[in-house]
Order: sequence, then C-alpha cells, then structure tokens
Amino acid sequence: MKMHGLGNDFVVVDGRGNDTVVTAELARALGDRHRGVGFDQLALIRDDSNADAQLTFYNADGSQSAACGNATRCVARYLMDETGRDRLSLRTERGVLDCADAGGGLTRVNMGQPLTDWADIPLSRDVDSLHLPIDGDPVGTGMGNPHCTFFVDDAEAVDLPDIGARHERHSLFPERTNVEVVQVISENEMRLRIWERGVGITLASGSCSCAAVVAAARRGLTGRRVDVHVDGGLLQIDWRDDGVWMTGPTVHVFDGTLTAAFLEAL
Repeated sequence: MKMHGLGNDFVVVDGRGNDTVVTAELARALGDRHRGVGFDQLALIRDDSNADAQLTFYNADGSQSAACGNATRCVARYLMDETGRDRLSLRTERGVLDCADAGGGLTRVNMGQPLTDWADIPLSRDVDSLHLPIDGDPVGTGMGNPHCTFFVDDAEAVDLPDIGARHERHSLFPERTNVEVVQVISENEMRLRIWERGVGITLASGSCSCAAVVAAARRGLTGRRVDVHVDGGLLQIDWRDDGVWMTGPTVHVFDGTLTAAFLEAL
C-alpha cells in the first residue's frame, strides 16, 4: 500500500499471516523514487500476541527506525477501518502505542514519553540535553529516535539542506539524528521544517513534530499543546502526563503488487 500523512509518504507492507521478509536491500530499492515506489519510510505490519499488530520501520536508505509517528497513524487508520474499531494498540520498537479515531477523519497516536537524559536520546557523552554544545544552541530529545531541534527567528530563511546534512551525522549523535528548525509563532503555534535521518527533507514527520514541541515546552517557549505547521499541513501535538499525543489526517493512496522481475533484479 502507498499511504501518507501530510505528504510524509510510506510504503506499507501487510505481513500478517504470511512470511513476508523486508531486507535493507529491498527497502532501498522500493524507496527509490525513480526505479521503485518512493517513500520516506517503509512500514511492515506483522502479527503480535500482545497488541493488535506490530510495526517495523525502514528509512529510504535501508536503515531501520524505532519510531515513525505518521506511519503509525496511517496503519492505525487502515486497521480501524478494517475492524470497525475506534481504538487499538500497535507495538513498535518504541513500545506499545495507543491509537484512536479522533473524529473528522483524523487519527491520533500516543508516541510515549519523551526521553531527555543524554544516554537515552542517545548522545555520545554526558551533556545538558536542553542546551547541546553545538553552534545554534539546539535541544536534544529522544522519541524512540534522536532529535536535534534548533530555534530560529525565520524558519523559511534557513538553509535546511545544509544544516540538516551537517548535523545528521554530528559526533554528538552516535545513531545519527533528525534535525528540526522551529520558528515559534505563539504559545500554542509553531512553524517547523524537517530533515529526517536517512531520508533528507520531508513534508511532515510525527516524531519530529513531537520532539519540537517537547523541546519548545522545556525551553518555556510554548505550552504543551501546540499546532505545528509543517510543509505538508497541520499536526496537533499534545504533551500529556501519559505521553505525547499526535493528531492529524491520513491518506491511503493505492494498493499495489511488486512484479517478479522487480524482486528478481535485487
């Protein structure tokens, strides 16, 4: 299936009840926007004995990611439509995530509690995650994947390809990092531009939006409930006592079948 959340696009493979295997090589081939299908992330759905399903995520470069909020929402919507339910749980490497129908065609997922200790993000050494020792004074946050959030006066004026590529592989982030550029508009509104680890510039990202709001709230720049304007549209982030909830739209674009010739060429 091809799905997207605000232009953050995914290939979703339903591996329930079968022996489907996704390798890094297959993920890279499918992620090629010229010779494959193209995606920001691939999500593999598997059966799970203690949740409604299990998700494994791959980036376009074939690397794995423990979390992908918008893909989780897309799969949650697919499974809720399939079952007629309005709530379910999905297991990811991040943990078991609660998902719910938010009404009006929107889907909500609890991305869990943010990680702010240096070792949990993870960072390569013990530093203050609220003020990383990097030019620009960014904030470090873990949402199942690492994040480096910069606050700027004008998000549109930032050279995102440069700042994203330079900091994704910064030595402070042993597992590489997502990079966010945030312009705070008000206590409950921000503009966010995103460079995703293993992908590059993306129109939206759930985990990046969650990390940006957590970073802003920790700095006292916003409250904990914020409308986040990304390139692809609007996500609503609400950092509650039980975790960071993300709400937004999803789209199921098409279903497809890979040809034998494509698979044999790998």
